[in-house]
Amino acid sequence: MRKQAPYYRQTWAAINLDAIHHNVSSYYQFLKKEREIMAVVKADGYGHGAIQVAEEALAAGATWLGVALLEEAIELRQAGIKAPILLMGYLANEYFSIAQSYDVSITITDIESFIDIEKYISAEHSALRFHLKIDTGMGRLGLWEEEQLDTFISLYKKYTQRSHPNLMWEGIFTHFATADERDQSFLERQISKFNEYVARLQQEKITVPYIHLSNSAGIFRTEALQYANLVRLGISMYGLYPSANVREELPFQLQEAFTLHTKLSLVKKVDSHVGISYGLTYRTKKEEWIGTLPIGYADGWDRNLSNASYVLIQGKRFPIVGRICMDQLMVRLDQEYSRDTPVTLIGKQGDQEIKIDDIANTLNTINYEIPCKLAKRVPRMYYKESQNEKQ
Repeated sequence: MRKQAPYYRQTWAAINLDAIHHNVSSYYQFLKKEREIMAVVKADGYGHGAIQVAEEALAAGATWLGVALLEEAIELRQAGIKAPILLMGYLANEYFSIAQSYDVSITITDIESFIDIEKYISAEHSALRFHLKIDTGMGRLGLWEEEQLDTFISLYKKYTQRSHPNLMWEGIFTHFATADERDQSFLERQISKFNEYVARLQQEKITVPYIHLSNSAGIFRTEALQYANLVRLGISMYGLYPSANVREELPFQLQEAFTLHTKLSLVKKVDSHVGISYGLTYRTKKEEWIGTLPIGYADGWDRNLSNASYVLIQGKRFPIVGRICMDQLMVRLDQEYSRDTPVTLIGKQGDQEIKIDDIANTLNTINYEIPCKLAKRVPRMYYKESQNEKQ
């Protein structure tokens, strides 16, 4: 396993790489064998750590990696990862040659990005490989009218018939807007529209190696699509469900990989009617034990959890009291606990558990956001239960 950088604070996230492996492997076994998996590790692996997650996903059967930024792709390459990488977001033309130099496939999102593309292709590197994005209803990036595809095909043929062997059309894809919902009517409209684009390529006798539509929610809903040969596994790789509907319908169980921990840094008995933290938004009702934890909103533990969430200590739930500070927060205890007593903010203690979904529900947001917001200054610790080893 990759060596863990040293850290000195008593707050950390623990990432179970066995869970990552299980989730990728479960999808791999479910899919038709001719389909490949792209493990989406953008946003530092959804806050789990892009390099470690990428390595484990590849070991579990994924063959591609997906990122949003060129910087994210370069980080993976500099870590020694050789697998194909797709940069799924917009990249300005002047950086195309840098993508080439790192052997990263780019996404073409519109006609304008493709005009005069030969000016930005380097002859010193391997071919600039690109995937064409189609907007079938997400309203974000991609060609959104069939006439645009005709223009694009004309430009592509013009370039390839001239002197540009360093340009390769590697893929075409779209992104679902409602695959996690029970009503699949809009999903079906997106698929139908995408089919029209694929059929147009076939009419023009243009063959691209990769055709992909499915995100985590769409993978098991669109398994019947014969022509799709690549799927993009994002949130589910980390053991989180895109929605309650997907949780009910997915034919196998996911394992959550992310837990968050700290330790008590101070415990004191406080008199009744004493205010706690900024604004004194919490006042003790009687003599109370108050514990301080070294984690705050600068770590990504949202300030809106103030007076609204819990932590686990020795298998019991204790409420966060007062406003969460930049580096610290306070909890109300039932007794005195010693300094350095372990505290769990996400995860299990005994028969009690706080899940990422619980935090997301309290904040009225989605589970994706919670690990993504945990700052880099919270060290990630990686372990494999199967090998009883930690790094």
